[in-house]
Amino acid sequence: MPVQIGQRESDFNNPLGLLSDCHRRIERFLAVLLALSRTRRGGALDAAETQSLRAALDYFRNAAPQHTADEEESLFPRLRAAGALSSLDTLEDDHQNSAIAHRELDTLGRTWLDQGSLPAASTQRMNDLVRQLAETYERHIAVEDQKIFPAAGRVLSGEQLAAVGREMEARRKLARTER
Repeated sequence: MPVQIGQRESDFNNPLGLLSDCHRRIERFLAVLLALSRTRRGGALDAAETQSLRAALDYFRNAAPQHTADEEESLFPRLRAAGALSSLDTLEDDHQNSAIAHRELDTLGRTWLDQGSLPAASTQRMNDLVRQLAETYERHIAVEDQKIFPAAGRVLSGEQLAAVGREMEARRKLARTER
């Protein structure tokens, strides 16, 4: 089950598009986790499945927190200052709850990779976490793609959006130098 993360359609000059592109990557990597948890049920993985699981776990450990920071540190404060939306607190709660679930999922997934299989209780917990995340992301992404990002495009100035893009880019450069 090879993972194709796709081409980036947007860049830092279009931060709202870049955030939406990230949602597509989240959906693809989550689909990998859903498929593996359903079909392999904690059992042995072949080489392609191992690579896919590792890539999905790496994505959610490394890139997804940057996406959350892009929203919570760059976009949401500007929307709040513009008095644009009231649903941002719920989205931030989703971010926090998802981060907790991802940490546990990462531990289970790394154990699966290291040991070659998972015990039944760990497999069930992993399946529960993946389903929980899928439900959260489905709702969360819909709100952001359909309400938050369009509202940001309407209420934020070109300079404000450019600042969001610059901050997003700086966050990634910093992450690369910290590795």
